[in-house]
Amino acid sequence: MKNYTLLCLIILNIFYGYSQQSKVNSGDKKYDGYAYVDAIKTYERVAEKGYKSEDLFKKLGNSYYFNSEFEGAAKWYGELFAMNPSPEAEYFYRYAQSLKSTGQLAKADKVLNEFNTKYKNDSRGKLYKEDVNYLDQIKLNSGRYKIEDAGINSKYSDYGSFVYDNKIYFASARDTGNFSQRKHKWTGEYFTNIYNADIDAESGSSTKVNKIKTAINTKFHESSPAFTKDGKTVYFTRNNFIDGKKGKDDNKVTLIKIYKATLENGKWTNIAALPFTSDNFSTAHPALSPDEKTLYFASDMPGTIGQSDIYKVSINSNGGYGTPENLGKTINTEGKETFPYVTSENEIYFASDGHPGLGGLDVFVGQLQDNGTVSDIQNLGADINSPNDDFAYIIDPATRRGYFSSNKAGGHGSDDIYKFLETRRLKCIQELTGVITDAESGIILPGTKLTLYDSQQVVVSTTISNAEGKYSFAVECGKSYNVRAVKTDYATKEVMVNIGKVSGKTDLPIALDKIICKVAIGDDLGKCFGIKMIYFDLDKSNIRVEAALDLEKILDVLNQNPTMKLDIRSHTDSRATHQYNEALSDRRAKSTIAWLIKNGVAKNRLTGKGYGETQLVNKCSDGVPCTEEEHQMNRRSEFIIVGL
Repeated sequence: MKNYTLLCLIILNIFYGYSQQSKVNSGDKKYDGYAYVDAIKTYERVAEKGYKSEDLFKKLGNSYYFNSEFEGAAKWYGELFAMNPSPEAEYFYRYAQSLKSTGQLAKADKVLNEFNTKYKNDSRGKLYKEDVNYLDQIKLNSGRYKIEDAGINSKYSDYGSFVYDNKIYFASARDTGNFSQRKHKWTGEYFTNIYNADIDAESGSSTKVNKIKTAINTKFHESSPAFTKDGKTVYFTRNNFIDGKKGKDDNKVTLIKIYKATLENGKWTNIAALPFTSDNFSTAHPALSPDEKTLYFASDMPGTIGQSDIYKVSINSNGGYGTPENLGKTINTEGKETFPYVTSENEIYFASDGHPGLGGLDVFVGQLQDNGTVSDIQNLGADINSPNDDFAYIIDPATRRGYFSSNKAGGHGSDDIYKFLETRRLKCIQELTGVITDAESGIILPGTKLTLYDSQQVVVSTTISNAEGKYSFAVECGKSYNVRAVKTDYATKEVMVNIGKVSGKTDLPIALDKIICKVAIGDDLGKCFGIKMIYFDLDKSNIRVEAALDLEKILDVLNQNPTMKLDIRSHTDSRATHQYNEALSDRRAKSTIAWLIKNGVAKNRLTGKGYGETQLVNKCSDGVPCTEEEHQMNRRSEFIIVGL
């Protein structure tokens, strides 16, 4: 049910009797005496007569926008922009969204361009480049690790680790003393084989390194093994070499493929390239999803965006494979993306030289979404990353311990493996909290519906304020959100908030304005519309344009409630003679009455009088020094209900 339309409820004041029956009768009379004043309809009727004000058009536009009635929103926001081409940032965005929703795409783009020109730091700007300050972001992401040499490095290349059964498996080009050592022509180093070493459970240190003596290792490159949880299957990268034969592409180059082997009777057997590999492109660096139903890998197969992209392929229950899928442009660039690793927290770590980094390959992390896309990609910071190549990052999400490879300065060889402890999560934890209150009385408002929107106005979460008027949302650090509060009898309010960049809480109290005015005989109708005074030129009693706009609201209420009667009271401050102020205020009250009569209100429904300075609301009488704001409080107009 939509609760956003502003209502102003007029109720007849009933005197209570002492008996229970009199209370029931009194309640019936109050119910029967309700007169409903739809303020939004009043505003719209006033606007249709040609009266203009920014506040009027904002309220009308918002009332439609919050109800997803974008045609009406576009109309009134258009009037707002015609009157003021530079309102607050929120109105640029809402106007553009409304125009898009009504098919006015060219006009929406124009508004967005203006939006981005005027509000460059607003993250919702489509053309705003989020990576402009990427070095600052890298700095914020740094200082989160304790890093040590893994203790298994040689003077040759050591990289691409995987932990299984308290052993670390990795690729190494180290000299094993074998007579048949072969060197790779491109690097001048020996071809890599897969090695392992035991890991001490308490210290995390590794012991003696061993070359695994199985058919997995050949005279060419092997690297980046990934074991299933039961240890019976391993995926790994190898040069295109099987059964003593090298495969070559059309240019006679032997590329790399992902292979699979199974463990039978303690031996690795059934070694075969995966069916979606090819002699004409490379596939490498396999990584299993935690449920082992998806294999992630790097490839330059047809459809690749850059030099190499991250792909995924489903592993079917019958042992077959689906069709490889590119993870898309949010993660893959025109550069190189490689060495994926996926955790149980739906995080994907990968190396890239296409995303903003410190140089060479940097390690990044993104969030895997249910629809298969990757979002919230961040550089891991300057602890892990360096101006050189940093890659092959793996982590245990429970202990926050892991390994990565790098050829950064200070290592043993061309590539080295480092172990780490992550001491602070990258995704810092923030909680957005607040209390919902009545703006006038300050009382708490339980049962308020709150909706959290991201910077693109996509719903993130919803909640209801509790018995203490409190609410909370889990939010991401450093991001901007909008919080919309909706409660019956109150004006819907939407507030933007910027979340802090370190773990903690962000407080956002929200005060709501009542839109249901419950007034009785003797109350001031002007308070329903925030009318504090009717404006006249100095020392004159002619109705000004600003005054006519407010009087149109009063006129509309009187037309909708033909039995309502008003006593119009005009007041001044004390800064002229008593006699002059009384005469001036009386003329102004009579001018107000005359305007209403001229516009169709029966004379017998209106009374009025000027009270000059006789009813001051503060200390500002003759001779008392006061500020202009204090004097302003005494210059007021009242529309007292004397009959319904």
